[in-house]
Order: sequence, then C-alpha cells, then structure tokens
Amino acid sequence: MKQNGNAAEPTVFVVDDDEAMRDSLRWLIESVGLRVECHDSAESFLESYYPGRSGCLLLDVRMPGMSGLELQEYLQQHEIDIPVIIITGHGDVPMSVRAMKKGAIDFIEKPFNDELLLDAIRNALAVNEKQREKRALRAELAARVATLTPREHQVMEMVTAGRSNKEIAAELGVSAKTVEAHRAKVMDKMQAGSLAELVRMSMLVRE
Repeated sequence: MKQNGNAAEPTVFVVDDDEAMRDSLRWLIESVGLRVECHDSAESFLESYYPGRSGCLLLDVRMPGMSGLELQEYLQQHEIDIPVIIITGHGDVPMSVRAMKKGAIDFIEKPFNDELLLDAIRNALAVNEKQREKRALRAELAARVATLTPREHQVMEMVTAGRSNKEIAAELGVSAKTVEAHRAKVMDKMQAGSLAELVRMSMLVRE
C-alpha cells in the first residue's frame, strides 16, 4: 500500500464505479472544504489506502470485482477501523441493512439529498476522530502500565477489581501499609487522580 498524503488530514474516500457519481460526490464534498479521494473500485482503494489515514469511506455496494460488502468485510478482517457510509441504489436496502449489521455507520439511498449526505459524512469524520483519540489514549496507557513492577501490576489488578487494601494484603502476605505504598506508586505511574479514573484506565487498556 502506498504512503501518500497527510495521514492526519481527514479524507473522504469515495469508492464507486460510476464516474458521473464520483465526479458529483467530489464536487459536493470539496464544496464544503473537505478533502476527497476517489476510486473506481475497491481494489484501487486498497492499493492506495494504508491504516492510519484518517477519514471515512463512502462506499457503493454494487461494483464489478470486489463488492462494497466484500471490501467492508476485508477491512474488518484486517482490523482497519474506518467509518463506512454505504451508498445504495436499485432497491438494495436489504444489502445496506446487512452492511449496517457488519458495522457500517450509515447508508444513503440514491438519489440522495446533499445535506443529508454531508451530515452523514461529518458524523463519520467525528466518529473517526474519536476512534483515533481512543487508540492514542490506549497506547499511552499501555506505555504507563509497562512501567509498573510485577507486584505493582498485581496490586493494580486487585484494586481495580474492587478488592480492599486489607484483602490484598492478606492474599499477598504483606502488610496493609505495603499495599498502600504499592497503590500510591500505581496511582503515580498511571497518572490517575482517583480510584474511579484508575478503574476507567484499566478497562480501556483491556478493551
């Protein structure tokens, strides 16, 4: 897969084998200041896309070669997390429902209302931004967890499971004071301001 363009700049990836539709979508999306990249097939999109590029995917369900649903399944199998909006026509609503069940966030029927489509795109870009923020936070938390000693990690697991210092001390065969010291180190290294925050961090790292 090629690496071109700015990965941080959101791009609306249009994948549709209909040239007139691609041109129309490019004009509409660029008219509101968004970046667009058009492809005439799923294969063409996969050649130029690489994980990490931000944006959303505007995908026609019926195309020669790899269909829209097959592309969506490919992205899922390869854990490529990009919001998908399905463009559908020719009475393909059942197919669109299948796509939604497989994780597409919206489907738009042709002929579509321009504002409705733009709203769907803005929503998909917002979803992608949240996904990227969550991934970055998870990576940061994993790096913090890596700084814990094995015993501190053990204490963190038990604390976030709702165990009291007294229970942890009894299980580990140490004093409650020692547990308190480990717990303070965990809070410091994880940069957690409260037990509730530490629990949320622990849940996010496990996701």
